[in-house]
Amino acid sequence: MNDLVIRNALLLDGLGSEPVHGDLAVSHGRITALGRVDGGAKETVDANGLALMPGIIDNHTHYDAQITWDPWLSPSSSLGVTTAVIGNCGFTIAPCRAGDRDRVMRNLTQVEGMSLEALRAGIRWDFESVPEYLDRLESRGAALNVAAFAGHSSVRTYVMGADATERAASASEIESMKGIVLEALHAGAIGFSTSTSPAHNGDGGRPMPSRLAAEDELRALVGCLREAGHGVFMLTKGGQTRMAFLEELAAETKRPVVVAALLHSSTSPDAVFEDLAAIGAANARGRRMVGAVSCCPLSMDFTLRSPYTFEGLEAWQAALPLKGDAYRQKLGEKNFREAVKAEIARPAHFRLFNGEWDKVQVIESTRRELEQRSIAELASGAGREPLDFMLDLALAEDLETVFSALLLNSDEQAVGRMLGDPHALVSLSDAGAHLTFFNDAGFGLHLLGHWSRERGVLPLAEAARRLTSHPASLFGIEQRGALKLGWHADLLLFDPATVHRGAKRRVFDLPAGQPRLTADALGVHGVWVNGQRIVDKSGPIDVAGLPGRVLRRFAA
Repeated sequence: MNDLVIRNALLLDGLGSEPVHGDLAVSHGRITALGRVDGGAKETVDANGLALMPGIIDNHTHYDAQITWDPWLSPSSSLGVTTAVIGNCGFTIAPCRAGDRDRVMRNLTQVEGMSLEALRAGIRWDFESVPEYLDRLESRGAALNVAAFAGHSSVRTYVMGADATERAASASEIESMKGIVLEALHAGAIGFSTSTSPAHNGDGGRPMPSRLAAEDELRALVGCLREAGHGVFMLTKGGQTRMAFLEELAAETKRPVVVAALLHSSTSPDAVFEDLAAIGAANARGRRMVGAVSCCPLSMDFTLRSPYTFEGLEAWQAALPLKGDAYRQKLGEKNFREAVKAEIARPAHFRLFNGEWDKVQVIESTRRELEQRSIAELASGAGREPLDFMLDLALAEDLETVFSALLLNSDEQAVGRMLGDPHALVSLSDAGAHLTFFNDAGFGLHLLGHWSRERGVLPLAEAARRLTSHPASLFGIEQRGALKLGWHADLLLFDPATVHRGAKRRVFDLPAGQPRLTADALGVHGVWVNGQRIVDKSGPIDVAGLPGRVLRRFAA
């Protein structure tokens, strides 16, 4: 007798095949029959025509800290995700010496928009090395399958301490870093991740450690993938990082290179397509490269207390290390403001904010008449420069004014073109990070609902493939991401007519009562991980044990 049979479903195999109606059976956590299933089961679900596909593989998350206190990886477990890849951009919490814990948490607070109070109250620091971290995740359990990168900034901090944010590494330090990366890969890390993005700043406005790495350091550490015989190199690319260099790394290591974050800017509309074209040309030469793109518009809620939208600007660096009155004084300085305005006015290949003030709104203010109106409109009415109006409003309200900015991916025609590019990887949910700024953990449901059903950019079967077998194949995740006999039963049951992500809302369920933005699933009727149901149409359900696994073996 089967453990589970799902009958009368529209089967999307995750491989892009034409959908067919049929049944699916599961025993001992694996798919045992497809098509027509005879016989009974301990549990039978009548799908009544709903779509059944492999669970979503979210290849870009930052649950490294949250998973130590929240094994459900909320909200991803409710949003159709069955496998999460953590440790992206090099922002991990292992390896970490006891004396560096506060430094690491402060960096995460700045670079990933996390609450320091929540991190201090929530993280269970019972590990030091990457192997120990993976072992602890296994012993605690999780609702989802999890794979983890070895993160560059953590490795650099472990070897160099405070100097990690100050200088290039010596030859001996690079050798020490190589040893740690190889240890992590042999213990089951899915690859090596880093960032060279100027938007990635840590505590006090100092660059995140990986940004101080020279090309020889990157070449040496990425080279560990070839020695280990498996793994993906993932980086969030800054403008100074040459695509030709990344192609060299792909050629030397024979390993895939994931280039993030490719987002469309209306003020530099060709840049993302130039990057995708360069990746396509590299693939034509036999390399394995993909561009990580988002299917979601990048919008952020923020206050001037933590204005992530501006922190990548060179002119804003003068304000980053300041606190209290010194910070407020800097925001009021004419020379500071003029420098920011001048930089925004200059064209840039990629940055978060490009002076589109009509896409910045006041969300919460003591002056209620300003809410839901754009800074462009308000500044024009007041006869002011937009930056001056915004900063003066925030200063008058003790920096508590909440703004919302639609930053990138606002041109739907351009985003649709990106999603159709054969060299693009649907990615960049950032789930687990920027908790007070935005929430794109429901990116997969957005792809299925908005881009497939509403816009028709991708057929449903292709949308399912882009969320499942495509990332599984690239990352070497074996026997997941497709409905195939003998494969692990990671499943998503949904209504194609209603599937989507709900509106964002703020909850206060982080450790120390700290807030985060979340979103509910629409049209999701069930999620199974390794054959065990964790979600029904009402949301997460009580389960006997956590069915997720820490993935530590990957295809070569």
